[in-house]
Amino acid sequence: QVQLVESGGGSVQAGDSLRLSCAASGGIGSPYAMGWFRQAPGKEREFVAAIRWSDGYAYYAHSVRLRFTISRDNTKNTVFLQMNSLTSEDTAVYYCASARPSGFSVYVYSSLNAYDFWGQGTQVTVSS
Repeated sequence: QVQLVESGGGSVQAGDSLRLSCAASGGIGSPYAMGWFRQAPGKEREFVAAIRWSDGYAYYAHSVRLRFTISRDNTKNTVFLQMNSLTSEDTAVYYCASARPSGFSVYVYSSLNAYDFWGQGTQVTVSS
């Protein structure tokens, strides 16, 4: 059983930056891919970014491309989400997730169904 623990959320002003972290433990070896999703009040959980663990290749939702960067630390089984130029529309609970292989293309990991394990979420609130 993989445990995922997110950290780094908080309340910021529009235009500010935040860096989320998600540490994975309890599994055997490294995940195939990890992703970040978010869920705003009254909305469905949506894809933000995913990264293939073997080579760090990343894929982003259009709404965050060029503002957010996903990265990983192989030695610590930790994935990060650097969020810049935040807007009020980025306000949500952010979840990290871990996936076993479901296909080589990182695009596959934009789907919630590709993920086996989820963290508890961390709140990000952006005030305009």
